[in-house]
Amino acid sequence: MLLYKQKKNQSTAKGNRLLISITVLGSAGPIRFVVNEQELIAAVMDTALKSYAREGRFPVLGSDLNDFLLYCPAVGPEALSLWDTIGAQGARNFMLCKKPQPVKMEKDEIPAAAITRKGSGSWKAWINKSLNLKVSSH
Repeated sequence: MLLYKQKKNQSTAKGNRLLISITVLGSAGPIRFVVNEQELIAAVMDTALKSYAREGRFPVLGSDLNDFLLYCPAVGPEALSLWDTIGAQGARNFMLCKKPQPVKMEKDEIPAAAITRKGSGSWKAWINKSLNLKVSSH
């Protein structure tokens, strides 16, 4: 009779493992990989960026974590904190986006927000006016 050593339950020794999917904004498809639920979001973002670069995906993103935000659409519209654990989110689908970069303007340049149509009024009035032109009364 053969005696087998009983293996320790790997899920208790290492923590639970999750298959997560990270969609990079502007990329063709999601990146999927297995992570430990106790892993920090910063480490997950680092792994995602390295996998993205290793696969040769476009657009080229870079590898600096400070240039990106990770969102969980199921949790809410706020970006996730780098110091939270990935398992605490209760979700497996995430979205990785680049942080918006501030636009530096030249001294003589006019901001785009300053270039508006002439006249005053709200956008609601403009929509109502355009709709009234198309609808004829009998």
